[in-house]
Order: sequence, then structure tokens, then C-alpha cells
Amino acid sequence: MDLELSSKRAVVTGASRGIGLAIARALIREGATVTGIARRSTPETAALQQEGGFELLEADLSSDDDIIAVAARLSGPVDILVNNVGSAPPRPGGFPSITDEQWSNTYQLNALAAVRTTRALFDRIPDGGCVVNIASENAILADPLVMDYSAAKAALLSFTKSLSKEVGHRGIRVNSISPGPVATDLWLGAGGVAQTVAAASGGDPAQVKRGAEESMVTGRFTTPEEVAALTVMLASPLLGNLTGSDVVIDGGLRQTM
Repeated sequence: MDLELSSKRAVVTGASRGIGLAIARALIREGATVTGIARRSTPETAALQQEGGFELLEADLSSDDDIIAVAARLSGPVDILVNNVGSAPPRPGGFPSITDEQWSNTYQLNALAAVRTTRALFDRIPDGGCVVNIASENAILADPLVMDYSAAKAALLSFTKSLSKEVGHRGIRVNSISPGPVATDLWLGAGGVAQTVAAASGGDPAQVKRGAEESMVTGRFTTPEEVAALTVMLASPLLGNLTGSDVVIDGGLRQTM
């Protein structure tokens, strides 16, 4: 199926690894030209640049000044904006352990980064363009283990819906994706959720991983590539009347309709 993304120009935040990297690769395969924004380059992004159709701009997306500066380096329209950057630091110490600084940092990266990036590029998004915000299942299934992250992603869902109503008359579509646990370093890598929870409880990261898998009816984590495939579908003009929606990909974790 031709998703009609050839010659489209896309910006993907948090593009150096995990879901963001998978989204960049998927958009390139569909013929789009991609600018990734991330704190630093990785061997994977360097390889993408060598292949063509991709460039990486380095910026701290928790900083409004950095976002404004990196936006000024972009030229031309932004047909597709994917706000993907985020971080989900586990809080095994519970609510009293979460400081104001941690609340602020989590909101900066998981909610305000999308708001600021969209605002900085707003005048570059043409009629018929689209914005895809990568939210989280935790926006609805709030979890005390990631309390500040859950709240920030809930704010991102609200922003998505509100913006879709403001720009819909221009044919600009604004949607979000809420993944459940995804097989990335955020969950499974060093310092990730599984390792942090295991260290706090004296358990085994493998047991934490199995517990998460057992909570999903499919019995497995979603892959970054599956989230990327959903992203390119939402970016496609073939779904031209889909806006203001949150699409869940969580292996059946959410039990409600």
C-alpha cells in the first residue's frame, strides 16, 4: 500500500534510539525526508545519515531555548511532526519521594517538549499536515510507580485533543499514540524500569519483565517497529479524517473497552 508519504518532510524528536529511531526509519522507507532531533548522535543515526534522507540536529528538548534554536536551523515546511521524546523514571520510593524538581523535569520532557516543539514549528506546518504525539498507556492507566510520568502524559493527551480542534479547519490532523510496555532501553536497558524496580525490591529484572508480559493478553512487549508502523499510518493522508484520536497499542493491557 502506498501511504503517499513520498517527498514529505518530517521532524521526529527523540530520534536517536528506541521508538524515535524506529519511526525515523519507517518514514524514510515510505519516501519521506526526516530530520531527527535528539540530545546527541548515536551510531544508528550516523548510519542513517550515511544512507541519505536523514539528518540529526542535536538539542536538549527539555530546554525551550534549545528548541527555539534548533527550529531556527530548519527550513521549509514540516509536513509531519512526531513528538516522541520522553522519559519514564520509576519512583519506587512512592509519592513522598518525588521532589518538585523531578515533577518539573518530567513535565518538561514528556509534555512541554511537545508543546514547545509544536509551537516553534507551528508556522511551518502546511494545511493538510499532521502532528503525532507519542503518549503512553499510563496517561489513562495511571501508575504510582511512574506517577509524574503518568500525569505528564495525561496532559499530552489533553493538548493533542485541544490542538486538533483548533487546526482541524486547515486539514491539519493531530493524533496521539499510547503504547503499553515497549521493548526499548527505557524498560529493559541499564537503569530502565525493570532494573530499577528489581533493585528497589531485591528482585530480578527478568522477573519484573515477566510480570509485565503476563499483564498483556499477547504475553509480550510491543516492539518499537510496531509503534513506528502505527505512526506512519497516522501520518498518511489516506487517514485524512482521523484527528483528535488516541490510538492504543498495548498488547491488550487495558481491559476496558
